[in-house]
Amino acid sequence: MVEQQFTVTDKAGIHARPAAMLVSVANKFVSDVNLDYSGKNVNLKSILGVMSLGIGHGETFKLNANGADAQEAINELASTLKTEGLAE
Repeated sequence: MVEQQFTVTDKAGIHARPAAMLVSVANKFVSDVNLDYSGKNVNLKSILGVMSLGIGHGETFKLNANGADAQEAINELASTLKTEGLAE
């Protein structure tokens, strides 16, 4: 399993547009990709799961992936979060 922690930098938090973007990236990979936030764990390939968390500005969350392309999934998700100014 590969895991990485992030802090939300976008003032609006992880709202619909960034959630959809993350789900789209996660769905490129065969590995199971999950998001852990505030004691809850959701499948990052599910827009409803991600949206249900309501992650706000300044909050921290973890992404973890398990499978054949786990490292690649986390690397691309991290790059997307940073490039889009969503989290660091």
